[in-house]
Amino acid sequence: MNKTISFAAIHFSIATIVAYALTGDLLLGSLIAMIEPTINTGAFYLHEKVWAGFANSNRKHLATIKTISFATVHFSVAFTVVYLLTGDALAGGIIATLEPALNSVAYYFHEKVWIKRSQTHTQLAHS
Repeated sequence: MNKTISFAAIHFSIATIVAYALTGDLLLGSLIAMIEPTINTGAFYLHEKVWAGFANSNRKHLATIKTISFATVHFSVAFTVVYLLTGDALAGGIIATLEPALNSVAYYFHEKVWIKRSQTHTQLAHS
């Protein structure tokens, strides 16, 4: 759960900045920035549960594959939330492309940190 909470903090920050910058409306930007990351944080948690079964697979490429997988989920949620709140497919597309792209980069580095942390804990446990 700590991993989900740490990613949520990153996600909310990026979503707030992007939504406000693109809408110019503090209320709408804040609403998007609260709803979209909330749904995507739940999706992130479920995504991690699904990927937990692959924990022993090739760790070298795991972060990249998981990032692509989560980016797809993230884009879908972001577009749907923005479109439903604005009724504007263009705004939905722009925000759903930009915000998840920035969060996917953040997710990749977040994942690398957690993989390294997991390996360190495993090594310490076997020492």
